[in-house]
Amino acid sequence: MTDNKGYSPFLQPVEGATSYEDKVVDAAFRDLLKCYVESNHRKKVEIIEKAFKFAKEAHKGARRRSGEPYILHPIAVARIVVEELGLGSTSICAALLHDVIEDTAYTREDIEIAFGKRIADIVEGVTKISGGIFGDKASVQAESFRKLLLSMSTDIRVILVKMADRLHNMRTLGSLRPEKQFKIAGETLYVYAPLAHRLGLSKIKYELEDLAFKYEHPQKYREIIEKINETEEHREAIVEKFVTPIRRMLDEAGFKYEIKARVKSAYSIYKKMENKKIPFEEIYDVYAVRVIFENDDDSLEKLRCWQIYTFFTEGHKLHPERLRDWVSVPKANGYRALHLTAMGPEGKWIEVQIRSRKMDEIAELGYAAHWKYKDGVNEDETELDTWMNTIKDILAHPEPNALDFLDTIKLNLFSTEIYVFTPKGDLLTLPKGATVLDMAFAIHSQLGLHCMAGKISHKLVPLSHELQSGDQVELITSNSRIPTPEWMDFCHTAKAKTRIRTFLKKANNVEILTPEEMERIATPESSQEEKRSLVKRLLRNPFSSKKKKGEKKSPKIDRGKVFRLYPDDKEPNYHIETCCSPLPGDEVLGFVNEDEEVVLHKVECPIAMRLKSVYGSRLVMTEWGGSSSRFMASVELDGIDRRGILEEIVDLVSHKFDINIRSMNISTSQEVFHCEMSFFTDTAERVDNLCESLLHLKGIKFAHRKG
Repeated sequence: MTDNKGYSPFLQPVEGATSYEDKVVDAAFRDLLKCYVESNHRKKVEIIEKAFKFAKEAHKGARRRSGEPYILHPIAVARIVVEELGLGSTSICAALLHDVIEDTAYTREDIEIAFGKRIADIVEGVTKISGGIFGDKASVQAESFRKLLLSMSTDIRVILVKMADRLHNMRTLGSLRPEKQFKIAGETLYVYAPLAHRLGLSKIKYELEDLAFKYEHPQKYREIIEKINETEEHREAIVEKFVTPIRRMLDEAGFKYEIKARVKSAYSIYKKMENKKIPFEEIYDVYAVRVIFENDDDSLEKLRCWQIYTFFTEGHKLHPERLRDWVSVPKANGYRALHLTAMGPEGKWIEVQIRSRKMDEIAELGYAAHWKYKDGVNEDETELDTWMNTIKDILAHPEPNALDFLDTIKLNLFSTEIYVFTPKGDLLTLPKGATVLDMAFAIHSQLGLHCMAGKISHKLVPLSHELQSGDQVELITSNSRIPTPEWMDFCHTAKAKTRIRTFLKKANNVEILTPEEMERIATPESSQEEKRSLVKRLLRNPFSSKKKKGEKKSPKIDRGKVFRLYPDDKEPNYHIETCCSPLPGDEVLGFVNEDEEVVLHKVECPIAMRLKSVYGSRLVMTEWGGSSSRFMASVELDGIDRRGILEEIVDLVSHKFDINIRSMNISTSQEVFHCEMSFFTDTAERVDNLCESLLHLKGIKFAHRKG
């Protein structure tokens, strides 16, 4: 809607904008309205202006850590809601008002009177997430996280507005103190990125991961970004050479299309480097190409995807194990596309994603985009509804401990799916790694509790048998069969673990460990002290007091200052957790226990990630103030066996690095050997230098620090 001067009456300055700051706020709001007016939503500008004025008055005088007027934050969140999530006026109003209940004197009732029940419900839902889930007392408030999920299952816009809020907070994280940055980055990686993944918000998921990575590992982030930038020109040349014949075939076939080249996210590259223990140069799928075609007939969408697939088979060698057909069977988050990996110039593997325009919008916006295509008709149960039902099922059988509860939910957030069939041909989506027992619980709890075995292709398989995509499984049950503690080893899904743990607790009134905990505690090398520490850390409050009753606590530690670590003191001023065994020089985080003692974890330690998510107020930034030779470290080697290689390894470690080897285990298979050795050392840098030197020995292919 424009007047005869060519501009929208919606975009006029807000009345009363006089000071410089008012003009900045006014300009930001007009940019928001411009995005809304240019969207496909019905234009309900009046209620958006009303919400803006309400929020501006409520936050009057308030400022962010950066010093800017606080109202700029809700405006920015509302802009993400409309511009990046594609939502309409209800969500925009909720975004503008999302901090009003928490931070001002206004109540939920005030918002409902002014804007109605729907907007008030969403604002209240977002407030519950902000105030309860990751607050200082979150360790004893698992109920707050349940409220988040219940709000989500009632109106998904609650979590979408919160996702926009978190994204803007991450984009402006630089204005906070370092310990706050780590807390927010940690909970972002632990909860919000997986939520974005499950909701199909791939673009937001990757940005949240990269921003969290930037603040948790700034040096590693810079190194990867530098390597990506260094190879950009060469990469673009390779991709262009790869797609040139594809463009010709698409043109000849009459397709209207767009080809985008992209590189994997910095965080994805980092995770692959860490998991596979390989350098940047050895990651083969850094390159990716996306073909997006226009399609005006849904019935031809799948056919056209496969037609484009054939263009890549002409003149390119395809990776036989990298074809992914998510067109026929979408991912659990609604994602649909055809993926293949083809050999490009210079022997570089290039991942290709083939999508229609509709598929691409759903891939970027997830379930927010699904609404755009509903056309007001009732649809069958969506994958989102199915997932929400799983969440409701977990809520009905809750874990009492907040960390356990978060872990249970996380199993349902970040998982690669497999597809299996019942004897009647019904399709079930399960996470990769799921077993016969998981399938039984997925169908019905009673079926899981009494399952004995499964039958696949006329062959009997145990409860622990890991299912593969395409398996057709018949379940065998018996009323006399009931769960035993060993069943915890046989399952992978949150529902199965929760149901079994609940049954065993009721039957035996005992606390049940997870398989990973059982494995750690059962390790022969574990000392009694380590076992007790592990049980205390994972099953109870990780910051529970270790001092005897009546013993004096240490002086209170200032969380706002950097805590200097002195490993060379007779009694170091910190404790090291055995889950990750950090060395001087490692990036570490300190957590302050109830005795005001600093407990160290490596930044990337999985347990540290859990703790950051719910104990952020106990976080303290640290820096190493020295070194010590009493730290145990382990190194793993792989290589081609030859005469004299063991002698060279020992000579390098013992003489050139003056390191006393404490243990060494070597195994060989045909021409390949694997070696693990442990020794005392002083710094992480010394271990890294040793690994680098070992790689220069003839035949050594991999050398990396273990753990």
